[in-house]
Amino acid sequence: MKNPLTTIALFLIAFISLSATTLSAQDVIGTWQGTLDVGGGHSLRIVLKVSKGDDGKLNAVNYSIDQGGTPLPVSSISLAGSDLNFAVSVVGGKYEGKLSSDGNTITGTWSQGSPLPLNFSKATPATAWTIPEPPPKIPPMGADASPEFEVATIKPSKPEERGKGFQVRGREFNTFNTSLDDLITFAYGVHIKQVVGAPAWAETEKYDISGHPDIPGQPNDKQLKGMMKKLMEDRFQLKMHPDKKEMAAYTLVVAKGEPKLTKSQGDPNGLPGLGFRGPGLFSAANASMSEFCQVMEQVVLDRPVVDQTGLKGKYDFSLTWTADESQFVGSGIPIPPPSDKPDAPPGLFTAIQEQLGLKLDPAKTPVDVLVIDHVEKPSPN
Repeated sequence: MKNPLTTIALFLIAFISLSATTLSAQDVIGTWQGTLDVGGGHSLRIVLKVSKGDDGKLNAVNYSIDQGGTPLPVSSISLAGSDLNFAVSVVGGKYEGKLSSDGNTITGTWSQGSPLPLNFSKATPATAWTIPEPPPKIPPMGADASPEFEVATIKPSKPEERGKGFQVRGREFNTFNTSLDDLITFAYGVHIKQVVGAPAWAETEKYDISGHPDIPGQPNDKQLKGMMKKLMEDRFQLKMHPDKKEMAAYTLVVAKGEPKLTKSQGDPNGLPGLGFRGPGLFSAANASMSEFCQVMEQVVLDRPVVDQTGLKGKYDFSLTWTADESQFVGSGIPIPPPSDKPDAPPGLFTAIQEQLGLKLDPAKTPVDVLVIDHVEKPSPN
């Protein structure tokens, strides 16, 4: 006679095996929606659309519909058992969740720095939220066009304003809390140490600038910077000449092995998306290595950064590290005290190597500099 305990054990093994195979990629295909509480009484409605490609792999797009209808490509998505993970590298975000046994809900957390609860429910045609139409795509400006600001306002920034930035919305170009030093380093792609002879007020006087080009179409990065150069020549009476100077710098090179970067699917001639969500929380979309170096030298590091990677094209990636007091000097970004948590992100140099497959090396090398011959405070509007 068969041992009843053996029969029960075999039944349990069969049941466990059946449970483990109940969920499949098919269960996660569809439209999911959930609300993300971002604090301060604010929340964002998030929509995730999951499909399966011709190669059988999962694909997805992500929407934050309260911030507009522009889809954000999901750079990776996987379902292992009930564990669903996806990442949106263009904003430096990742999601870790569990799919319910009935395939109708996902419980998990969204991380863009600190993790926040984000639970999804599978939408039906009756319950699906309306995704707003994305803003109309503006055709690019002619590559040989040389635009300038049709009308530009320059106003002193509010004394209590923190941080600084450059922003493009449609054809509108804005800066906030930016000094003349910031404008020069942005327009010419240099570190502030490469600007020689600037008056003291070029660092301390801060401005908000707003304007749009005088030629139809969306300007590219080079054209935007050309507009800023012309604005400084006109409104600040800026005159400079180039020179060379040997100084301490960093070189960005490829570490051993392959770079850990995702080739961007965006317009290769389009504008890059580069931003910080706090010290040590950086994301890049449609960005070249040269543009990455410019952000590192202008915002984070204390010396120029020279691109020696040899990598061409544009990439989407994110970088998370624990910032220290030597970084973000003068940016207005406060550095939190050192963390003793075992899971704290590594320092910048380690993070660049581990997360991007690149390496920052200190070097002393001849560097291009800009010598200011004449400059004045901006003319009134």
